[in-house]
Amino acid sequence: MDEKTDRRSIEKSSERASDEQVQISDESVRGVARAQAERSSKRSSVINVLVSGFGLLSDGYNIQIIGYMNVVLTDLYPDAQTTAMKTRLSNSALVGEVVGMLLFGLCIDRWGRKLGMFATTLLLVFGITLATAAHGRIRLGCCCLRGIAGVGAGEYYNGSAPRSEVPTGGEYSVCATQATEAADENDYVRKRRGILVGSATIVSLNSGFISASIVSIIVIAAYGGKATNGVWRVCFGVGIFLPLVIFLFRLRIVNSTQFHKHAIRDKRKFPLWLAVKRYWKPLLGCAGTWFLYDFITYPFGLLTPTIVAGFGSQTLLESTGWSALVGAFSLPGAIAGGFLIDRIGRRQTFAFGFSLVAVFAFILGGAMVPLRAKFPAFVVLFGLFNTFLSLGPGICTFLVSTESFPTPLRGHFLGVSAAMGKVGVAIGTQVFPSIIASYPTEIKGQQVAFLIGAGIAVLSTSMVLTLIPDREKQLESEDALFKAYLEERGWDTSRMGLITED
Repeated sequence: MDEKTDRRSIEKSSERASDEQVQISDESVRGVARAQAERSSKRSSVINVLVSGFGLLSDGYNIQIIGYMNVVLTDLYPDAQTTAMKTRLSNSALVGEVVGMLLFGLCIDRWGRKLGMFATTLLLVFGITLATAAHGRIRLGCCCLRGIAGVGAGEYYNGSAPRSEVPTGGEYSVCATQATEAADENDYVRKRRGILVGSATIVSLNSGFISASIVSIIVIAAYGGKATNGVWRVCFGVGIFLPLVIFLFRLRIVNSTQFHKHAIRDKRKFPLWLAVKRYWKPLLGCAGTWFLYDFITYPFGLLTPTIVAGFGSQTLLESTGWSALVGAFSLPGAIAGGFLIDRIGRRQTFAFGFSLVAVFAFILGGAMVPLRAKFPAFVVLFGLFNTFLSLGPGICTFLVSTESFPTPLRGHFLGVSAAMGKVGVAIGTQVFPSIIASYPTEIKGQQVAFLIGAGIAVLSTSMVLTLIPDREKQLESEDALFKAYLEERGWDTSRMGLITED
């Protein structure tokens, strides 16, 4: 009897142990599945952020390639490529870019971020194709394309020199908005929004600048170091393939959760005046600092080949190579800024970067004469000047201008801020060459240009500290405050949101 009882007890214990093992095994399987799903979700979120902003890679390429082709066109058309023509050549895209930023900023708030990404990519490809294929002395129809979309291209011969127009302004509004919202989908990407959005925007933009340098060197070398029509046509034509590749990845992009939750369904009634009354100060800060940043950055970027070429006798290939090296310093600055912004904050990184830009600009302006005899030292200092332009203001202009405003009107305000930046480009690229040309010697003019840049960086630092807000990392926080603000003033918020919350 005791033996039977013991046997039954042993069998029951074995059954219980077997059941527990099965339960443990099931829990392990579920745990592994959850971990895999979480890793997949994190990876998908990161890819969405990066793909959202990579359109700026093609933008950076097409902006910077004009600077390198200025040198080529000067050799080809010395009579036509005056100082005024060089600045007009570099500025030929700006009107379309400003219109594109404003227009697409409005469009993506009304019809979605995805539609904006598709439209800007297709228009960019169309515009570059026209610029690459242009020939003769007949104007191509870029003005019509500008008027319709704000993103167009064309090229014509002015006298003998070709003039290129490849605006990509809509990419700024679309890329930065979608990338920032994609970096708010979960805690993993939200904690890393600085480096992710930085990689998708300013790192992509700077990579485009560097790509333009590399392509220019390769193409010029392939043509035996000589300036020919084939050089500028090939360099412009390479810009067609970048947006096409990016477009393939963008086919899988969807509108962000924040847009679905807070978009205004009634396209005819936007609370613009109420929004301006609430956000005028951060708008002034974002637009003002972006204006001053671009006022410094783009003129010096476009003048880099000219400044470098002034240091002794250099071939076209050597001048382009040194210019590429100076520009390459901006990339590590952008990456470092992405990590820094997540640790010390947006406004702090913004001000830190601008203050160091002022320091290096004062050094370059004050020591320009002795640096003439030490060209490598000049390259390093000029490179560090570019590094800190990217580390602080370069990354912060994009991120701060998206985080400072609510989702329903993020595109509107970002478009205005970015457009003011392009106004800064237009003015800066006219002012700085004129300043340099107004002095009896080029070196004296370059000294003054760097000192003016230093003063503007100091002014920008003070604007950042007084006008730029510190926002919470979760975009939903500002969206909730904005909704409550509208309700307090009698605006019907039932028209907000494409989806209803459970």
